[in-house]
Amino acid sequence: MTIGVIAKLRVQAGKNSDFETIFGRLVAAVNSNEEGCHFYALHRSRSDSQLYVVLEQYADQSALDAHGKTDYFRSIGAELAGCLAAAPDIEYLDGA
Repeated sequence: MTIGVIAKLRVQAGKNSDFETIFGRLVAAVNSNEEGCHFYALHRSRSDSQLYVVLEQYADQSALDAHGKTDYFRSIGAELAGCLAAAPDIEYLDGA
């Protein structure tokens, strides 16, 4: 069963450019290295320029678990933390 993830990330004012640059590296790493990830894409809200949404889909739970354990996810995630205004709001979904 596929696993969907919606991650909402609130970015500090003035940090959008840095956030997008750093997150772009994460998107490239995920899409290049994770066969179990069907898609991983960043979107910015049209109504709130400080809110970003990451849409993700994984083949199964083991692919999602592997994603969070990669060295690049951990190191780039630490860089992204300096841009965030709050903890991420993450929702997990089961494929129908």
